[in-house]
Amino acid sequence: MPSPILKQGDVLIVSILDSLSDKDFLQIRDELAERVGRLRSRGVVIDVSAVDIMDSFATRTLRGIAQTARLRGAETVIVGIQPEVAFAMVQLGLTLDGVATALDLEEAMELLAAQRSEGGDGGA
Repeated sequence: MPSPILKQGDVLIVSILDSLSDKDFLQIRDELAERVGRLRSRGVVIDVSAVDIMDSFATRTLRGIAQTARLRGAETVIVGIQPEVAFAMVQLGLTLDGVATALDLEEAMELLAAQRSEGGDGGA
């Protein structure tokens, strides 16, 4: 596994490394989809703070991970997008539409808890 997937309560946490290949991103996507169901996770946090460049494939794959997780019953939050990466994404027209973002893990966990308390049931 290119990046370890940690379990904290009913939330899965994965840190994306800058050196990941497209194949690694796909492997993380597949592993998260499987673990969300097997572990009955209600949230996924993807930390991209180590990522210096977010290309179209990485952005599309992160959106796909979030959509897949939602279909499996979990909400996703992307954390740690660096300012330079955010600027570049905007200039290139790359978006994470429909995917929640947060500055750090603490904020992401609070956001997921708030979503659960609002009666979010994963879109069902």
